[in-house]
Amino acid sequence: MLELSGVHVHYGKLHILRGVSFQVGSGESVALLGRNGVGKTTTLRAIMGLARRTQGTVKFDGVDLSRVKAWEVPRLGIGYVPQGRGIFPNLSVMENLCIGLPGKPDAAREDYVFGRFPRLKERMKQAGGTLSGGEQQMLAIARCLMMSPKLLILDEPTEGIMPVLVSQIRREIRRINQSGVSILLVEQNVETALRLCPRVALMEKGTIVHAGTSKDLKSQPEIVHRYLGLSLSTSRATL
Repeated sequence: MLELSGVHVHYGKLHILRGVSFQVGSGESVALLGRNGVGKTTTLRAIMGLARRTQGTVKFDGVDLSRVKAWEVPRLGIGYVPQGRGIFPNLSVMENLCIGLPGKPDAAREDYVFGRFPRLKERMKQAGGTLSGGEQQMLAIARCLMMSPKLLILDEPTEGIMPVLVSQIRREIRRINQSGVSILLVEQNVETALRLCPRVALMEKGTIVHAGTSKDLKSQPEIVHRYLGLSLSTSRATL
């Protein structure tokens, strides 16, 4: 479904991504992990066309995304929830949900989204900026779901959220994946990432240094310590 091959990104003279390559298959859930500043968010932005690729390719369902304008990428079936959520604070919950839709939302899709996040239905007319942090994250995810994505890309979805809502968001991400939507997850909480994603890629200095299953990673504590700086026994702490 999603395939990155030798992707490089420069910010001026800074060489941020150095040949990033990995895949997310249909229906898969993959975590992209690494310390702060190794290039995880830049990788997501490169997929979406928000960071210019200086070398390499990104393909989605066989389509070379270098030939697609950034604003057209979501229409191919990629939903992107950026770090910081990116909602419109002065628009209502319902208005936020309709951003990007060509017209009135499909009733069945609306029911599906509110079924996933019933809190949002209770706050349809409330301004997005007045929601709690966890509710804003729900809104950002729900906005993507309104467009029926094939792949959902999430950048730090549990950052700065109360534990009670973290559990709910984690549960809904799992259910979204179980419904057939592929997931690419950047997450500082390693326990959350390993629970949600059977496959993991580790980044260091702008490249993928390890890729494998979550099960295998749990049996290789030296790799976790080398690239994430923690042991799995204490990994409930964020990176």
